[in-house]
Amino acid sequence: MANDYCTPLDITQIEHNFAELDPAMSPAEAAVEASRCLYCYDAPCTHACPTHIDVPGFIKKIASGNVTGAARVIFDANPIGASCARVCPVEVLCEGSCVEKTLIKKPIEIGRLQRYATDFVMANGKQLFEKGTPNGRSVGVVGSGPAGLSCATYLARLGYDVTVYERKEKAGGLDTYGMAEYKMPQAVSLAEADQVKRLGVEFRLNCEIGRDVSFDGLRAAHDAVFLAVGLGATNRLNIPGEDLDGVIDALHFIETIKTRDWRSVPLGRTVAVIGAGNTAIDAVTQAKRLGADRVILIYRRTEKDAPAYDYEMELARKDGVEFMWQTSPVEILGSERVTGLRVADAAGLVTEIECDQVIKAIGQQKMASFFTDIAGVAADEKGRVVINENMQSSDPKIFAGGDCANGGAEAVDASQMGKHAAMGIHEALTGEKVEFAGAILRDPPKAPVDPNPH
Repeated sequence: MANDYCTPLDITQIEHNFAELDPAMSPAEAAVEASRCLYCYDAPCTHACPTHIDVPGFIKKIASGNVTGAARVIFDANPIGASCARVCPVEVLCEGSCVEKTLIKKPIEIGRLQRYATDFVMANGKQLFEKGTPNGRSVGVVGSGPAGLSCATYLARLGYDVTVYERKEKAGGLDTYGMAEYKMPQAVSLAEADQVKRLGVEFRLNCEIGRDVSFDGLRAAHDAVFLAVGLGATNRLNIPGEDLDGVIDALHFIETIKTRDWRSVPLGRTVAVIGAGNTAIDAVTQAKRLGADRVILIYRRTEKDAPAYDYEMELARKDGVEFMWQTSPVEILGSERVTGLRVADAAGLVTEIECDQVIKAIGQQKMASFFTDIAGVAADEKGRVVINENMQSSDPKIFAGGDCANGGAEAVDASQMGKHAAMGIHEALTGEKVEFAGAILRDPPKAPVDPNPH
């Protein structure tokens, strides 16, 4: 759909609006900030990080000038550490647990320090890890998002031949296609995927399981398979007018923005976004930053029930987004193109909003039919793959992790599940237990667990 709704802002202004929220640190800034760290024993920040990066360890290396060593600590525990430095909700994870937040109300800027170290090694093309001695076994990884890249990384380090099957033309999953551009440019995710390639992992892009490769063929080609397929299409509103021109999924809207071809982005003058999760906030904020005259976020529950983090909501407020709480869409108006949205409040009072674009951000469908009908593994009542503590499904040869198993969480959670899956696959195929950095096995996986999967 061409952009024939609204004339965006001047390109220079748009580029300014989409600059990364947190600027990169200079070496001097990083040294000063690193020196503030207390290097806590049994640090709360490390426990708060789902991948359990040794935060004091990497910060101490920055303070001593060993930036490459700092990056090694980070990537050893989290292969997508550069992405997570930008998109993780650090305010509620590592920085939210920082002792300095309690003492002086100013936590160490862990996210920016992590970005400083990881950007340094990627900019210099440094290869921190090598493929392990080939062990003659192969694993197929379906999906190249955070869970898939993480699992592929650790398996390659153990000596497996790994092939990643990705249906899109670029690797990285939602980190590549679904993150707001002002949080992270696409190049960061692609650079992390390139690091995985340099470990000898093969990527088969534009390759969809069930279309280009049968699942039976996948099983036959590999000793084990890891499913990291994420979630499916955006949920439907199931109201009249949903198929009108001008109704768009939030993830498609964000994906178009990721091309940075600003004039191609479908943008209304008045944009209504339905939903209140972090993806909805990404949509409303980017619509404003592109130049929409008016952007309204509509949510059926109260503000305190909104899934988005508080800092995300505050960002939208500062950008001039309007909010309608306890309001549900009942009909999208128009003949061929959207002209308005009819909504009802908690009391049942129906009103009409004039708008020329509706963006749906109401969550994604689970892929239960893929798991049960194509992969032949058990799914729970919510459509998630059922796995045990080793990320193993009801089929001993098939493992799973990321959003398809936890129902939708942060990228860092998916990365940790990929790590545990690599460990589980290795144990299943060799009988040997291995433990990578940050793999605290007493932490239960964030997934539905079947204690007797076989």
